[in-house]
Amino acid sequence: MFNFVDQIGVEHTFKTTPKRIISLVPSQTELLYDLGLEEEIVGITKFCVHPKHLKATKQIVGGTKQVKFDKIKALQPDIIIANKEENTKEIVEELSKICPVWVTNIVTIDDNLQMIADFGKLFNKRTEAQKWKDKISFAYHDFQQFIKDKPFQKVAYFIWANPYMVAGKNTFINEILTLNRFQNIYEEKGRYPEIELEKIRQEGDPEIVFLSSEPFPFKDEHAFEIGRNTHHAKTIFVDGEMFSWYGSRLLKAFDYFKQLHQKL
Repeated sequence: MFNFVDQIGVEHTFKTTPKRIISLVPSQTELLYDLGLEEEIVGITKFCVHPKHLKATKQIVGGTKQVKFDKIKALQPDIIIANKEENTKEIVEELSKICPVWVTNIVTIDDNLQMIADFGKLFNKRTEAQKWKDKISFAYHDFQQFIKDKPFQKVAYFIWANPYMVAGKNTFINEILTLNRFQNIYEEKGRYPEIELEKIRQEGDPEIVFLSSEPFPFKDEHAFEIGRNTHHAKTIFVDGEMFSWYGSRLLKAFDYFKQLHQKL
């Protein structure tokens, strides 16, 4: 018998190492693959786009907020991997009637490293997990050296339009912004607050506006509308995966951020 505690404090007991995995989080699907667990993955969401071929070889069980319970049950999973932010409490509770649901909670880089270590123990992939932790930790410290003399810049990170919504505090996005010495003007307004463009100057007047590639497909007209409400802020379309995906994706993100700073 194996006992493990997930990142929201729930204890799970397994007789043997889980062999049939359903992942309800795109970035965690990518991590499972990178840990060498492709064969064990039996179900993923329609948003699990990395690596691309999984959508053709694995059962699609819905999205992150709406899942097909009948499909999940039919797959006879040993474990379902969910996330506190991506999946609702109601979904987790309902799925717990099928099998153990392991819930991650990633706000900081340390949380991310803990998740990788947890997966290593859960799925008997300790060596692979340690390698990923080492690579990410090395890249993290290297990036800290790269960024340490960069000036702080005020930013707003938009994730949605109609209504306009931004990333705020207690989010992984905000952790990444802080790491990059980007001072989030909406850091104290909640996790994903809805904001009024007309008040953007009073609420911090950012020097840079980031328009994320996900979950909303921002266009030039959005950039123009947001920009005209600022005082000459630079508006930049950014790869949302690099700012919001945790797991093994973080390793690629550090190089992306270096390139981004060179363009600013």
